[in-house]
Amino acid sequence: MSSLDTLSESIRAGFVAKTAARDAAISRSRELIRHCAESIRATHRREWDNAQAKLATAQAAADELRAVVSDYADLYYSGYTQDALKEVVEAFVTYAIIRGEDLPTPESLKVEYAAYINGMAEAATELRRFILDILRREDADIAEAERLLNWMDAIYDQLVTFDFPDAITGDLRRRTDVVRGVLERTRGDLTTTLQQHRLQAALKRFEGRVTGE
Repeated sequence: MSSLDTLSESIRAGFVAKTAARDAAISRSRELIRHCAESIRATHRREWDNAQAKLATAQAAADELRAVVSDYADLYYSGYTQDALKEVVEAFVTYAIIRGEDLPTPESLKVEYAAYINGMAEAATELRRFILDILRREDADIAEAERLLNWMDAIYDQLVTFDFPDAITGDLRRRTDVVRGVLERTRGDLTTTLQQHRLQAALKRFEGRVTGE
């Protein structure tokens, strides 16, 4: 019976350690998602230094999260861990595209391929918000809006080529459908704005001819 007691205590200790790691991972996942959201918010506000600082904080937090679950593969591949790492990809890719920098790789961000491609999909939807912010300005930078729309289009074109089971891609098909809808709406918004700018330019030319200016 003593051997059974010893065995049970060993298993119990293992469960206690794993439960502690799980609780810590959930807590750190939430913190990591918050850091990523703050970085994206700073990027939208064009607070570049702040955005970079938040990205550095997020990367450090991601390293801490990976360390917490390093002994437990099932915790590493759990939804809360991979979702948080996906947010890291979204934040870094959004910043890189808007700033015109090279895209980070899965290896540089130390994330799995599924987390990377899903984060890329969510970054594409973030570009819509940035484009709309551009279009709302009186001196809208149409060329910049078109550049970002081209990125959305390019990302979508790549996403649709990943024809693998959701168990492999992490529900990529659903996110691809979301990107398609966002892309279509954004293209429509940009087209409408372009037409308005052309009409305004034509009216100014007409007024100039009438007034002789």
